Amino acid sequence: MEKFDNIRPYSPEDIPAAMQRIADSEIIPAIVNYLMPGTDVEFFRERLRKIKTTYEFQIGIISDCIDIILKKTTSQFVWTGIENIREDKPYLYISNHRDIVLDAMLLQYLLLKENHRTCQITFGSNLMQHPFIVDFGKVNKMFKIERGGNRKDFYNNLTLISEYIRYSITEKQESVWIAQRNGRTKDGLDITDPAIIKMFWSSRRDDKILSLAEMNITPITVSYEWEPCDKLKTLELYHTKINGEYKKAPGEDINSILTGIKQPKGKVNFHIGKPLTEDVLRHIDSLKGNFFSNIAEHIDKQINSNYAINPNNYIAHDIRSGETKYACHYTDEQKNQFVQYMNWIDEYKDLDRKLLREIFLDIYANCIR
Repeated sequence: MEKFDNIRPYSPEDIPAAMQRIADSEIIPAIVNYLMPGTDVEFFRERLRKIKTTYEFQIGIISDCIDIILKKTTSQFVWTGIENIREDKPYLYISNHRDIVLDAMLLQYLLLKENHRTCQITFGSNLMQHPFIVDFGKVNKMFKIERGGNRKDFYNNLTLISEYIRYSITEKQESVWIAQRNGRTKDGLDITDPAIIKMFWSSRRDDKILSLAEMNITPITVSYEWEPCDKLKTLELYHTKINGEYKKAPGEDINSILTGIKQPKGKVNFHIGKPLTEDVLRHIDSLKGNFFSNIAEHIDKQINSNYAINPNNYIAHDIRSGETKYACHYTDEQKNQFVQYMNWIDEYKDLDRKLLREIFLDIYANCIR
């Protein structure tokens, strides 16, 4: 539909030209050097130029790249809950959000591995600055969420997104991934914004139960042993606390994308929760309190109960609290490794290192709290 042209992923006829631009990008040599050192860059460019569909791109390039990233930066990647979804049904996946790119890309990856159709992905307009990112994203089923603007723009943008998500699920029969709130979780607290749920409903207001039931809302939990961009998140939270706000430097979002991809992540767990059926929504509607807030709380319970707690989380909690409450969940060697990792904080001699340390520990400890 034309009304969605400014935000939608590329259509099939857009993809061949986009792949030519991707192949010609000045970024390709750096990608090849990191993911496939020793591979001839021109050979890889030719592989890209031959791609004509999103499926060819995802199965022939993206899946291989994720395999390499997992091999380079993780010790284990497991997923559970695939039995909660069907191959022939579209879902609105609402996920905790720890990494800008990998959270959604790993969902795409496991859906491919399980022979399910991949989903569309929401992507903030603030991230779609470089032409390569725009082409890469839109070929890979990403659609744009406009950020900023005045109150009227904000309302109109949310209305358009709600209409597009409903159109994708109910008419195109394509699943959609969206974060549980605006932006990544930086403090380790995965909390769903009720306004997101209200936004889903806003494109069909005749019956709130049926409106949300037809979206097949399904909570997703992603857990990383080593938090992506933990140092960058610590510094951002620190400056926000000290200055009351945080202004990103030019190119900072791209740096966060690259850091999240390249940083060691240890064990990574993915869990697909149980969809919010009409019966579940009717039960939630019978509870006291705000309907949308109660749905957000239900999603939070699923996301948090399925979060894979690692030794790092227990270690951070015990260090932060000055206790040994969870010492049975980690070894001395694991604790020493974590403490040694925290030495990066000592480099920032002009900052309040005690506060930096507390913020960093909270990123890992808050999932236990």
